[in-house]
Amino acid sequence: MTAKQDSGRSYHLQCTGEALATARAHSSPGSITLFGSCFCPFVQRVWVTLEHLGIDYMKPAELLESSPKGLVPALRLDNYEPPRALNESTVIMDFLEELATSNTKRSSHTTESLFPPSSDPYARALIRLQADNVNRSLVPAFYRYLQAQDEAKQVEGARGFVEAIEGLLALFKRAEREGYTQYGLWHERGLLSYADVMAAPWLFRATNVLKHYRGFVLPEGEQFRAYVDRVINHPAFKRTGSTEDLYLDSYERYAYNRPNTSQVANAINAGTALP
Repeated sequence: MTAKQDSGRSYHLQCTGEALATARAHSSPGSITLFGSCFCPFVQRVWVTLEHLGIDYMKPAELLESSPKGLVPALRLDNYEPPRALNESTVIMDFLEELATSNTKRSSHTTESLFPPSSDPYARALIRLQADNVNRSLVPAFYRYLQAQDEAKQVEGARGFVEAIEGLLALFKRAEREGYTQYGLWHERGLLSYADVMAAPWLFRATNVLKHYRGFVLPEGEQFRAYVDRVINHPAFKRTGSTEDLYLDSYERYAYNRPNTSQVANAINAGTALP
């Protein structure tokens, strides 16, 4: 719960901290250009994918021009004439994974890949089930909780967010029971899976945005706490992270449910699917 008052702060226009250093390191034109806002978790999951897979890209200051819905992230493919574009974070992540694993210098067996090898389609399906849970449950539960205004709704929102986390944990434990321990909670420190990257931006924001505005504390459990710590401190994720003030300022408008905060916020308020 919070007794804080809406200060009217707006979202930030430029990333800070390690994310700013990473953006500056990718300011030269290349074959791929990533467009996205500095605080957006959908953008961050694509950015982490680019960093983890080691794909060269440029991240300019301007936004939106490659997305037909005016949403980010958007990817412009500059090696086509004229350039082509992709939008929707999961579509972009799938494209980048296929691009990386089709590169003759890599294979899907390298640690950079977000998926198990193609020779194990069942393991790949387990990862997709985890990722589907993130999109269907964890992400909307995060926004419902953050946008809830009265105390009863906030309590309900907290419960729903914890239930979404527990649903994801159940899928991790299923992978472990079925012999895929590397895609559960205790997998190797250097490994990031597709589901990890899908979930990490919202789990990270739970540790700062939800903590600040809703007093939220991550569920107990040594395995889960270690999992969150491992994922949000992974080098590829850290390189895309800004300082805490950027997130607190940029999410204030969600926390007080200001009108027309975003298409995502409008969808949550209307009870419709996320755009």
